[in-house]
Amino acid sequence: MSASIVFHLLATLGYSILGFWLWSDATKSPGPAAAGMAQRVLLTLAVLLHGAGLLQGILPEHALYLGWALALSAALWLGMVIFWVQSLFMRIDGLLLILLPAAALVTLLAGVFPQGHVVPHTQSEWLRIHLLIAFTAYALILVAALHAILMAALDRQLHQPVSNVDNRSLLGRALDSMPPLLTQERLLFQLITISFGVLTLTVITGAVTSQRLLDRPFPLDHKTVFTLLSWATFGILLWGRHTRGWRGRIALRWTLAGFAFVLLAYTGSRFVLDVIL
Repeated sequence: MSASIVFHLLATLGYSILGFWLWSDATKSPGPAAAGMAQRVLLTLAVLLHGAGLLQGILPEHALYLGWALALSAALWLGMVIFWVQSLFMRIDGLLLILLPAAALVTLLAGVFPQGHVVPHTQSEWLRIHLLIAFTAYALILVAALHAILMAALDRQLHQPVSNVDNRSLLGRALDSMPPLLTQERLLFQLITISFGVLTLTVITGAVTSQRLLDRPFPLDHKTVFTLLSWATFGILLWGRHTRGWRGRIALRWTLAGFAFVLLAYTGSRFVLDVIL
């Protein structure tokens, strides 16, 4: 068993324990979800183990090795790092209720499906810059999509309230501990705005890299097409937000559509090639 698989499975264990711990606390406490010192230490340890697994899996012997599960794992790891840094400045611990189950699932997949391929042209500085920016955009959009799913669940609960607290489901009691929906919506659009900026840089650096390596700025492959569709989707969403006041379910649908295009740009296609075919 490779070191990458071991570190990913240890990260899965850490994320799972912390997720169960926080969900248990959220169902018992009526206030906003908040991680204690011990829980933050465990989160930091799990993120470090996750990072070590990626280091061993993606960068073996000075090469660059990627597969659909490793790419998804790298994006979610960056998302967890972004959350960890952001949580130092604002109380957003409620997002861990959905980030931790997703992190546990993705690290488990990376441990079970470590297959991939060596990325060519890794000596190109532009390619390395492009990949770093692309994974950052992927991570931000992934966090925004998970946030949108959480908001959709909270919105549904607000429209279908249960008068007796004791009759609420586990999810319903956990959602009671979340910050107000308007606060989460502001955070979501902050994430989307930053994601759109980084995704724009991804498109630009991708075009430059492709021109240098292939003499074509926009090759008509699935990665280019789905990336441009995602970029257009988030651009339209931000335009609708500023000109027509789009919010609520409309914003959530556009966010999830943009994330689906990003997912198909790499992870989805590689999953089909590496696993199904």
